[in-house]
Amino acid sequence: MNFLEAKIAAEGYVGQGNILKVDHFLNHQIDVKLIFQIAEEFKRRFDGRRVDKVLTIEASGIAIATLLGHLYGVPVVFAKKGATANCTDDKYMAEAYSFTHKRMNRVFVSKPYLNAGEHVLIVDDFLADGQAASALISLVEQAGGTVSGIGIAIEKGQQQGGQLLRQRGYHLESLAIVRSMDHATQTITFAPQSASH
Repeated sequence: MNFLEAKIAAEGYVGQGNILKVDHFLNHQIDVKLIFQIAEEFKRRFDGRRVDKVLTIEASGIAIATLLGHLYGVPVVFAKKGATANCTDDKYMAEAYSFTHKRMNRVFVSKPYLNAGEHVLIVDDFLADGQAASALISLVEQAGGTVSGIGIAIEKGQQQGGQLLRQRGYHLESLAIVRSMDHATQTITFAPQSASH
């Protein structure tokens, strides 16, 4: 069991409907030491890959992306949800259904922040059905960039997102892959990972 799996097993909570709650250390209140560990582990797992930018989606992935950008010494870009008045009209846009919020989000990055020829590492806190990751991939590809890899803190292994992204040939690294959860017993099991991880 790695450090993130151990943290989830010790402090995660399985809510009604088998929703994994990690709000108090990952995506509402942030355990900064843990986020540093996550960023360092992504840096290790993507060793040797060219990374010109780190890309995530607002809001929960920003902390991980920021620390990872610091480790690489590269800019961090986060895709915004919905249109705002202070952004240019010149945007790359994609749509992503949010499993958590049960709604379609339109996400965008203003064109100056993603460029042709850049190698972009995508990171996020959760992966469920892969919609957010696919939207971020689309933004990179619209800009003429290359996806260096996809780093996910927690993958919901019961859903198809991870499998679909791997089948599409992307280098996907998930630090914890939840195989099953049970609200009644508060048990969480993880899929085994290779020894190199």
